[in-house]
Amino acid sequence: MKGEETGQLGATPAEPPGIISLRGVTKSFGSHTVLDDVSFDVPRGRITTILGPSGTGKSVLLKNIIGLLQPDAGQIWVDGEPIVGMRSGELYRIRKKFGVLFQDGALFGSMDLYDNIAFPLREHTHKSEREIRQLVLMNAELVGLLDHLKKLPGEVSGGMKKRAGLARAMVTEPEIVLFDEPDSGLDPVRVAYLDELVLTAQRETSATFFIITHNITSVMRVADYLGVLFRSKLVAFGSKTQMRSSANPVISQFLAGRPNGPIGMDEMADSEDAVAGAAPTLEPGEA
Repeated sequence: MKGEETGQLGATPAEPPGIISLRGVTKSFGSHTVLDDVSFDVPRGRITTILGPSGTGKSVLLKNIIGLLQPDAGQIWVDGEPIVGMRSGELYRIRKKFGVLFQDGALFGSMDLYDNIAFPLREHTHKSEREIRQLVLMNAELVGLLDHLKKLPGEVSGGMKKRAGLARAMVTEPEIVLFDEPDSGLDPVRVAYLDELVLTAQRETSATFFIITHNITSVMRVADYLGVLFRSKLVAFGSKTQMRSSANPVISQFLAGRPNGPIGMDEMADSEDAVAGAAPTLEPGEA
């Protein structure tokens, strides 16, 4: 099956069905291949996570999806439109479909939280200040920041910065929200709170959430679908149920967090055989 060749669990149809679809995406920097023939589909209106050991190309994958990087080979579709080779003006239009939560929140230190959340509305829309205020307050309430909007980023905790970043990512009412290691720097309790916010926000908006992470506990709380990257390749992609029952040694070791298995301390010394054998292909009905 095609799914066996690409690592995707289930057959790959001719037309990309996901709100984000990748086919054969390959990206190298010099002699180092970061992504090698990666193919999968992100289901619309669900929470999808991509995991993998450090240095396996997760952030590079995200930058290719946004269009900040161009793959050396392959194609990426966003909401049915192929973006590889797209002109900058058209790519700018596509990017308006995205909201992004960066690792550190990427807030402007000289702006209070209200103005940080309002920034993309003022920058990319023609909404009135009254409309902007309504959207800012609505999203600030969703993430529990109504009482802190006049504070500067330097005056709040890391968890509050992440919540403000999430509110800013969603304030333009995007179809897709991208998360780059959203729990980086947070303690387990704050991660659990953030996970609850992610679930609530996705239910409230019905947007597609796409999360890059290595936090297995968080993934098991929030993900509908997940994929695992290892040694530049997509080992497998499927529903959470499918992936948890996978017999692939990379997937079982990584999801269990075990020290024994094909993933070693030094990733450059990891077993070549772990990726050479793709995970057993499961049909969607077996989830």
